[in-house]
Amino acid sequence: MNCSSCCAAAASSPPGVLARPRIPHSPSSRASSRLSRREVIAFAGQQSWDIGRFVRTLYFFNGPPNPLKIVESIISSFTGSASSEAPKKMETSNVVLVTGATGGVGRRVVDVLRKKGLPVRVLARNEDKARSMLGPDVDLIIGDVTKEDTLDPKLFKGIKKVVNAVSVIVGPKEGDTPDRQKYKQGIKFFEPEIKGPSPEMVEYIGMQNLINAIKNSVGLSEGKLLFGLKGNLSGKIVWGALDDVVMGGVSESAFQILPTGSETGGPTGLFKGIVSTSNNGGFTSIRTKNFTVPEDLSAYDGIELRVKGDGRRYKLIIRTSYEWDTVGYTASFDTTKGEWQSVKLPFSSLRPVFRARTMTDAPPFDASNITSLQLMFSKFEYDGKLNPTFTEGPFELPFSSIRAYINEPVTPRFVHVSSAGVTRPERPGLDLSKQPPAVRLNKELGSILTYKLKGEDLIRESGIPYTIVRPCALTEEPAGADLIFDQGDNITGKISREEVALICVAALASPNAVGKTFEVKSTVPFSEPYVIDPSNPPPEKDYEAYFKELKEGITGKEALEATPA
Repeated sequence: MNCSSCCAAAASSPPGVLARPRIPHSPSSRASSRLSRREVIAFAGQQSWDIGRFVRTLYFFNGPPNPLKIVESIISSFTGSASSEAPKKMETSNVVLVTGATGGVGRRVVDVLRKKGLPVRVLARNEDKARSMLGPDVDLIIGDVTKEDTLDPKLFKGIKKVVNAVSVIVGPKEGDTPDRQKYKQGIKFFEPEIKGPSPEMVEYIGMQNLINAIKNSVGLSEGKLLFGLKGNLSGKIVWGALDDVVMGGVSESAFQILPTGSETGGPTGLFKGIVSTSNNGGFTSIRTKNFTVPEDLSAYDGIELRVKGDGRRYKLIIRTSYEWDTVGYTASFDTTKGEWQSVKLPFSSLRPVFRARTMTDAPPFDASNITSLQLMFSKFEYDGKLNPTFTEGPFELPFSSIRAYINEPVTPRFVHVSSAGVTRPERPGLDLSKQPPAVRLNKELGSILTYKLKGEDLIRESGIPYTIVRPCALTEEPAGADLIFDQGDNITGKISREEVALICVAALASPNAVGKTFEVKSTVPFSEPYVIDPSNPPPEKDYEAYFKELKEGITGKEALEATPA
């Protein structure tokens, strides 16, 4: 079957559904032999069909449909019926990546996540050490933040959130005991030195490498712009008309850029055309050419369009295959006439549709492999239902942006364990003799706090929803002591590693922790060890009460006279 015969057969079907082949009577057969190559005259009362536009459409979108799918569609038109079965829901992933997972805080974060039943993946440099410490079945990525080539972004697919406990290693110059008792006491009690890579490599360059590796997986607060006339983003997408001419109809549409058509007077995209039901047609659309590299939107929850409505109902169709004629994951949306509006279409609302039929056996929508987008105005909804807002004639739908979005309320996607004191080494008027050893020895330790602060700044500038936790001196004591949360980088004291792990995991689920940087310590002084009675453990803390009191934008850098690090 060639393309011309398949589309002539489709002329009597609804848009998107290939019809049963029609064998004409002999008079029509004789008439058809006299048709020009440029157009096909349909039966009485129908308009001419432009075969040239049909061919141009096919080859604009990389060639004609798969012939096997044409045959399948013809068979289904004889045997198929409207689907009553609900389509499969999109599968989502909530894997939490823990980096620095063999350290004192990191391994406790893994324990807390496991106890909560959350899926955990670990980034570690040493496989044997990680498996011996965390179990042989740990979900493991072998990589080193200081070595960019070990952090292939493909390894981080499916990860939605990160707890970063990577830290430069500081140890005693004269060596430690086999059970690391000196390390557990802290550098207040021994002469320290940097072990392994420098603070610059770990805290700054390592942070750059880690952010680059996980950015696509965890997502950005403001979403990911797919179409918008900012910079050269409009050039990323090439739109073309895909109308009912492919089914024998005569509707026609186009994509244009209006230089001053947006709500702010700037440029905007425009989907416009004339829709007709002649030849049993009734749909127009614009579709992107296949993306050179599929878009990975697995970090996001849906697509948001900014459109100026005309009171009609439209469709957004997303494809996850490079084939021209394949299942489109589809959602309808209504517009308000004459008003600019934001339309949010959750990925969970998409239904798999092929030739206007819901495909209940289609695979779940894969947001990590988006190959093209399509906007459609159609007489038909799905499975024989009609669009209640459909009218023939001209239409226009300006749209200024298409972006992927994260559901609100947004929670942190990146929780980072830093350190109290990072802004103090260069703070004017500070009495260093009253500061912790790390502040006094900042330069001797490779400017450890300076690079920790630079690493924090990379997180704050990344656009990723974040929380930065700055613990005071870390101890091996149990969690449970009363806590003080503060901002501005002024407090000193101690806090248990177990407590820090609990705070990090709590922050992952808290909208009130987003964009916050804070210090934390126990109310118990250094001179007093903190112990608990195992038969009467302290109650679980409501960390949310602490998060609510924190403010965005306070980092302690406000006290520095020089420009930010």
